Amino acid sequence: MIRLNLTATPQWLDLAPGLRLLVGPLTTALMVSARADPAIDDLPDGAPQEEMALAMAKSVARRAVLDWEGVGDDAGNIIPVSQEGIDALLEIWPVFETFQTQYVARGLLLDAEKNASAPLPTGPSAGATGTARPAHPARAAGASAPIAPQD
Repeated sequence: MIRLNLTATPQWLDLAPGLRLLVGPLTTALMVSARADPAIDDLPDGAPQEEMALAMAKSVARRAVLDWEGVGDDAGNIIPVSQEGIDALLEIWPVFETFQTQYVARGLLLDAEKNASAPLPTGPSAGATGTARPAHPARAAGASAPIAPQD
């Protein structure tokens, strides 16, 4: 079941103890914009999947993150949200991994779900309708079928 958030309000996403991000909803417009990011287009052909995932996560985060708590500079001073700060934050492996699974992957999983058929309850042919007529009892027992006359 798909649960719709009709309010489309930003939500806090806890990434680590003391670190959380206020993110907007993961909308179609956000994902389309992220996919069109020049950083994605500038990746070399054949770039490793990990590099593409990081570039996509950064692109999504730059569009989605509205505020944050628990992010500071080297001296411990709280810093405002910036594109450079978001990119630096996602270079921290546990932060990237949590953002990827809690925010980006939810949207991608939903995208993947809509592109597949739902599994049938008892196997691949459970809902199938037969198109062939039942076999003749004599033929089913091993008798050969009559041969059509040749001209």
